[in-house]
Amino acid sequence: MLYCCWGKWKARGIALCLALGVALGIAGGSAIVRARAASEKKFIKWVDFGPTISALSAALDEDVASHREPGEGQVQPVDWVDLLACLGARYGGDFSRYQESHLRQTAKALGQGETPEQILGKGPDQYYSYYREAYGAVLGNLVGNYLLEEPDPQDPERIIETSGYGLTAFCPIARGYGFSHYDDFGAGRSYGYRRKHLGNDLMAPVGTPVVAVEGGVVEAAGWNQYGGWRIGIRSRDGKRYWYYAHLRKGHPFASGIAEGAEVEAGQVIGYVGMTGYSSTPDTNGMSAPHLHFGLQLIFDESQKEGNNEIWVDVYPLVDLLERRRCTVIPGEEKGEYRRKYRFTAIE
Repeated sequence: MLYCCWGKWKARGIALCLALGVALGIAGGSAIVRARAASEKKFIKWVDFGPTISALSAALDEDVASHREPGEGQVQPVDWVDLLACLGARYGGDFSRYQESHLRQTAKALGQGETPEQILGKGPDQYYSYYREAYGAVLGNLVGNYLLEEPDPQDPERIIETSGYGLTAFCPIARGYGFSHYDDFGAGRSYGYRRKHLGNDLMAPVGTPVVAVEGGVVEAAGWNQYGGWRIGIRSRDGKRYWYYAHLRKGHPFASGIAEGAEVEAGQVIGYVGMTGYSSTPDTNGMSAPHLHFGLQLIFDESQKEGNNEIWVDVYPLVDLLERRRCTVIPGEEKGEYRRKYRFTAIE
């Protein structure tokens, strides 16, 4: 995206100018019609993604187990998004109320063919469709069938291809590289203007390889004074915009990364740095090297930039994605890395 998630001051200015133009009749009738049509569309305007790492992990385990080894009385696999949406409706989105027994009971009922409406009963069931769409936007296409190249357990020098079912998304930090983080979503920031931090900072050394969480198309790859060198990747279903910022000075991007490029899950896309907080490109303006990692949800293109953006807390998701990390090896150029083993999600 053209603006970093922190650069809303510019978007707000543009939005204000457009609003004034319409009020004064400058924009013309067609612009008024388009604005009215957009305002009349029905789509989700806000998402507070609340599932904890415990709930995410348990839901994923239920999903995977139900696909690999169906349980007694099971007539259909359990979809972890359906499961989490049932809990979201039950708790009103407040996962401080989460109990594993609730999840197990709900998973069993879903596996035995009960509908969310039957499970939830009158009241909470009316909210299920919202949570299903909202959580589906966050977690869609992150679990499924895949093909993976890996060393043969009997002969490590021989590479074999295996199939499986589970996570098809990757942790943004490559395997073998340490990082630390805490839940800093919503924390205050003041560079340029007062605002909230709309991501999760993963503290790691300069040069640490950064990989794509899932496949998609690069929509932004360049400089922004707030995010420094940054990359924005839109998922193939168009609902998720993964944002990676503060990349390395001098050599921020992996080979082939440019706007319009197609990337695959687990592909090396760039390198951790500390650029940003400067209007001068290629400036280290951060106090410590880290990856700013964010996720924007897009239910309508009017939400892509401006005051209607929806950013969700990815802190628990990062913890979950540590289950699948990408092994990398040096590339052809100095300072470059590439994925060692091929991974292919099967849609």
